[in-house]
Amino acid sequence: MEKMNKIKDEFGRLVEIMEKLRSDDGCPWDREQTHQSLRQFLLEETYEVLETIDEENYDELKYELGDLLLQVIFHAQIAQENRMFDIGDVLKAISDKLIHRHPNVFGDVQIKSAEEQIVNWEKMKHSEGKKSVIDGVPKELSALLRAHRIQSKAATVGFDWETIIQVWDKVKEELAEFETAIESKNQAEIEDEFGDILFTLVNLSRFINVNPEDAMRATTEKFIKRFKLVEQEIKKQGKLVSESSLDELDAIWDRIKVAANNK
Repeated sequence: MEKMNKIKDEFGRLVEIMEKLRSDDGCPWDREQTHQSLRQFLLEETYEVLETIDEENYDELKYELGDLLLQVIFHAQIAQENRMFDIGDVLKAISDKLIHRHPNVFGDVQIKSAEEQIVNWEKMKHSEGKKSVIDGVPKELSALLRAHRIQSKAATVGFDWETIIQVWDKVKEELAEFETAIESKNQAEIEDEFGDILFTLVNLSRFINVNPEDAMRATTEKFIKRFKLVEQEIKKQGKLVSESSLDELDAIWDRIKVAANNK
């Protein structure tokens, strides 16, 4: 009970703070914001949460989650001022949705695995008015993550490969078509075939239980760290990267890679 009272008190305090910031005697910047102007901050805060999770920096995670929660409160306050809805309506909507979509917990439906729950979840969303099973995936998602979500949704109704061997064959087929497109020097065709390769690799990622967005982000961060080490090594030699040959840079890169793999 004490824990719940603390949560209620702190949540109410945050709502009151936002109301104050948006009031006539509040903050000029906060008063100027709209749903549209806040879009970039909502996205930035989401990625900052992901960054702390990737780094396993859980002390910082509570602050980043707070920043993300603030965006939700901010949007709800703007909606309240425009007599659309308030934060209470937001909380009620998500609570009602969770109860409705978990009949195995709040009802008498029997679901034995996470996979069954995913299928049931998608069926319930479809019954709630979705015209297509792949509706509901935001266009604003990164291309890799959006492809992964759409493929996963299609798989819940059986539209999927049966084995990973079939996916591998498709990857090889797409690579061959891409090679033909390169030879044709038709840029539109090249782009189309390259997209097909990426889409098929996302399919492969699902079969090996790898989130392609997480994998790409981790690989990019790995490249950044190693490239900066290359820059540092070149600087120790009294040179600039731009003044070094590719062979020199590759040799340093390989040493750094070997050292990292031996840790």
